[in-house]
Amino acid sequence: MLQATLLPELVIHTAQRRPDAVALTHGSEHGTYAELADQMTALAGGFMQLGLQRADRVGIYLEKRLETVVASFAASLAGMVFVPINPLLKADQVRHILRDCNVSLLVTSPERLATLGAALSDCPDLQHVVLCAPSDAAHELAHCSISTWQDLINSPRRPGHRVIDTDLAAILYTSGSTGLPKGVMLSHRNLVAGATSVASYLGNQPDDTLLAALPLSFDAGFSQLTTAFSVGARVVLLNYLLPRDVLRAMAQEKVTGLTAVPPLYLQLLTLDWPKATREHLRYFANTGGHLPREALAQLRQRVPQAKPYLMYGLTEAFRSTYLPPEDVDLKLNSIGKAIPNAEVVVLRPDGSACAPDEPGELVHRGALVAMGYWNDAEKTAERFKPLPAGLPGRPAGLQLPEVAVFSGDTVRQDADGYLYFVGRRDEMIKTSGYRVSPTEVEDILYATQLVGECVAFGVPHESLGQTIQIIATSPLSKRATGQNDLISLCKSRMPAYMLPSGIDWVAGPLPRNANGKIDRSALKRDWQARQSNPAPLLPPET
Repeated sequence: MLQATLLPELVIHTAQRRPDAVALTHGSEHGTYAELADQMTALAGGFMQLGLQRADRVGIYLEKRLETVVASFAASLAGMVFVPINPLLKADQVRHILRDCNVSLLVTSPERLATLGAALSDCPDLQHVVLCAPSDAAHELAHCSISTWQDLINSPRRPGHRVIDTDLAAILYTSGSTGLPKGVMLSHRNLVAGATSVASYLGNQPDDTLLAALPLSFDAGFSQLTTAFSVGARVVLLNYLLPRDVLRAMAQEKVTGLTAVPPLYLQLLTLDWPKATREHLRYFANTGGHLPREALAQLRQRVPQAKPYLMYGLTEAFRSTYLPPEDVDLKLNSIGKAIPNAEVVVLRPDGSACAPDEPGELVHRGALVAMGYWNDAEKTAERFKPLPAGLPGRPAGLQLPEVAVFSGDTVRQDADGYLYFVGRRDEMIKTSGYRVSPTEVEDILYATQLVGECVAFGVPHESLGQTIQIIATSPLSKRATGQNDLISLCKSRMPAYMLPSGIDWVAGPLPRNANGKIDRSALKRDWQARQSNPAPLLPPET
């Protein structure tokens, strides 16, 4: 059997072996591997006809649908780089991504193009927009050509640019602890090695049906495609409005593998599960945060035949560890050991290895380590560093350095080699399975002109992981405002998962640290103390 080395070969090789097998299901639509490979090839030719060059970025701003998958794999087949954009993002966030990685072509729908409005006029590198459906509306962009999906599909077929497995294939955007989202660069090798590794420990087979409930802009979401395609399995694309939709799809499509984040699992546990879910589900996998022990126990009761896989990962290394189902009862709360074809070490600040049960930083090495952050040398140098000499796998005779990803997360490793999550070293907010930058939230709040100063931080929440709390002062104009007014304005400027759950108004100015920056840690400590010993808070100044 041919082994894929480039991302599109996951589909092409399977199409050669099993052309009539169903690769994708979206509602009542089904696409076989042969049809998917043909659509990819046709669209790649269309991209080439537009004159796109090797490694040009192709943004994809769509909900989960067949065209989303075709466009992603067609871009890589043409030798370009696809940039999946979370469909929940608003115009300002989309504009940031398009500008940050100099997107040349955007694939979207007529409806989504209308929501972007003037945002695209601030994207000077954008040359082409491809609409995946016909539109009666007149769409005009001064500096862009507008094509239809069918135009490109019907264009002459031509080979793409030459690429190799270490070339850039995708840029996935993830929020950092400061500033706007960063583009994590993934090679063909990263994506193919990740698919092979995950499929091996999940035991995926051609008769599996995986439910793609997570956004395809997430590494774990896109992994449902690559993992399935690597073995010739089927993927069901689901854009759900309610948790009940997930259970309905699992029963109707006879889903055998489900990967989700803890908040979704907690919502699913409030519902009655159809009998068909118990009959077909072979495994459920958790990612994106800690799954509470009680929730895990309830899931195992609901689907006793399904094997639980508890995973830890970061976009910068795709997936790092998993806890095998047979070890779940033996190693409670562990995030397991390194996945196949990866190694995880726990290091002290000086680069030396930690002793058993000594907390240290989780460092990931191997084929899944990303290529750094797009156009950001400073942040890349902070997270992607050469491994210290003398560590396992790095004998002294090796001359060239090996770059690993330093996660920023503190873990400990027991005497048996199992890892346990301790905490995050940065101030990232993890809510509803999303990583949210507090600075990005603050920037949006400032843009409303309804606050003078503000800070955002995460506070524990039983089902969401964390919620976003705001401490704010009134603007200098002393204009009266309130939480409802501010939240209402935020709803038009940020996705739902980024919305603050509470806003505390205090007298300004906010405290500073020695560097003159607002002291976020002190404000968070003060807020927590007030929850233990509540005192009246100042209303907005009038």
